Parts: sequence; C-alpha cells; structure tokens
Amino acid sequence: MNYIQPNNEFFIGNLRFTFYGLFLALGMISGLLLALFLSKKRNLKSDDILILALFVFPCAILGARIYYCVFSDRSYSLLEFFKIWEGGLAVYGSIIGGLIGGVIYCLIFKKNFLVLFDVVVPALALGQAIGRIGCFFGGCCYGILAKESLQFFPISVLHDGEWHYATFFYESLWNLIGMIVLLFVFNHAKKDGTTSGAYLVWYGIGRALIEGIRGDSLYIGSIKVSQLLSVILIVIGVAVLVNNFVRKRKENG
Repeated sequence: MNYIQPNNEFFIGNLRFTFYGLFLALGMISGLLLALFLSKKRNLKSDDILILALFVFPCAILGARIYYCVFSDRSYSLLEFFKIWEGGLAVYGSIIGGLIGGVIYCLIFKKNFLVLFDVVVPALALGQAIGRIGCFFGGCCYGILAKESLQFFPISVLHDGEWHYATFFYESLWNLIGMIVLLFVFNHAKKDGTTSGAYLVWYGIGRALIEGIRGDSLYIGSIKVSQLLSVILIVIGVAVLVNNFVRKRKENG
C-alpha cells in the first residue's frame, strides 16, 4: 500500500489555514454541540453550557500551551509562546486549563461542578477523538519506530522518512470508544460524578498505555509526564467511582 505524507496547509483565497487547526476547531465545536444536547438531560440551560465554554476554551488553549512550553526541552520567548498556530499544544495541559476554567465558572455562578463535568466529559472525549486526527496532518504525537511487519497505515505513519506507530490514531479511536462508553454511563448513572470518574479512569488507562510507545513525549527527568498524570487520573477516578458505589449501597440499605 502506497502512503503519501499529507500536506498540513490549505488556502482559501490568500488566507492560509492548517488541517491541524481545522480538526482542533471541529473537535471543539462538535464537543460543544454534544454538551448542549446532553445538558437538556440534566435540566441545564443552553446558556449554562455556552457561558461555561467561554471560560473553558480560552483556559484550555492557554493551559495546553503552558504545559507544552514548561515540559519541552527548549525555552520559548514571550513572542514564541503565543505562536500556537505553529504547534506545541499538549492535551493534558488543555484538560487542566479547561478544568480550572470550569471551576472558576462554577464558583462565580454557583453551579454544581459534578453535574456540569458529567455533561462535559462525553463531549470532551468526542472533541479529543476529532482533534487527534489533526496530529496526522501536523506530523506530531507519533510513536516510536514501528516494526517492519507493521509499517503500513494506519498502524504506523511516516515521519522524517521513517515509519512510526500512529499513536495519535490509537488515542483518537480510544477516545471515540470512550465517548460511547461515557454516554452509556451518563444515561444510566444515578450519582453525580459517576460519568466524570469513568472518564478519568478510561482516559487515564488509554493514555498511560499509548504513552508507553510515544516517540515525542514530554519528560520530568526520566519520567514521562503524561504517564504520571494518567496514573493520578486513574486513582482519582477509581476513588470517585468507589465513593459513589458505597453511597448508593448505603442508600439502598
């Protein structure tokens, strides 16, 4: 099977765009639309989600950039920091930044954080699934060198003339399946926070495993930052799920 390395750029008139940015935008819009749909099932207003998005999206982008620059092996000037269109965004940074934005929103408008987060996480999984496709065009988030027998798309992709595992594709597929799982949990869970806990466990497990074969990971010393954070997410998620299970058992006598 012949493989043609994709071009990341396209033009509309004289305006230059990138497919990387396009898929990030599509992921954000798709996630927002799903959150708006799910909000009705929790008796939330559309305005609640739209205003929440005004807090979450900027904080998520800022968090993604700060995370990448802090853990990158190079230093960035103030001008370079704001050149996000050139790449250099980290998913975990966006999750942390978006979480901070969501907490700020809940504190200001006195909203139940767990209810909102339960609505948001299936949408977040969808947004991540779509956004990761942009990495295919951006030539980032690839894995280590692939075995010769596995040097074909979509198992692996070409990067600088060599075949690497297509870890961005694995994560995209994991998040897409995760969205389906989370929607099931969302529709059947009785306790606030259950869907949120399920997301933390699901994403944490997938990211920890996939990060093991990433070829462009960010490090703290010899430790992959994303794997460390994944373990933390799993522990928090399990704690939330166990707590909700125990509370439900007590209420049922």
